[in-house]
Amino acid sequence: MREVFFLIGQDGDVLWSDASDSPVLLPDSRARWEAIWSRRESIVEIAHSHPVGPLAFSHTDETTMKALRSGLGRDYVFTVVAPNGVIRVFDGVTEIVYGPEPEWVSHLRTASRMTTLRPTNSRPTRTRAAD
Repeated sequence: MREVFFLIGQDGDVLWSDASDSPVLLPDSRARWEAIWSRRESIVEIAHSHPVGPLAFSHTDETTMKALRSGLGRDYVFTVVAPNGVIRVFDGVTEIVYGPEPEWVSHLRTASRMTTLRPTNSRPTRTRAAD
């Protein structure tokens, strides 16, 4: 298993991707930052996998999202794909996704060599981040 990173464009197109050799770490990469910068106008969603969980954003994920919002001057949908589901945050709202997942999610799971598990909660969950 390994963490995989996708830049997603309009209509769910994968604009760029990379991967680590670790299931729990996606080391910083100059190529990734250059890909984000050069595609910043086309990016709709920034996603990565947590192939061994959790279905949550890590502290590193949170600080990276803050840096991207600040540095690029806009918000994106940020997504983590885990074995038991998909979680997204946009405009301060965090949502666990239930029901049909975008097609690219299955590609991210495959690239991560992840086993998909049944979601642990049967109802959508939305929370608004504290200001």
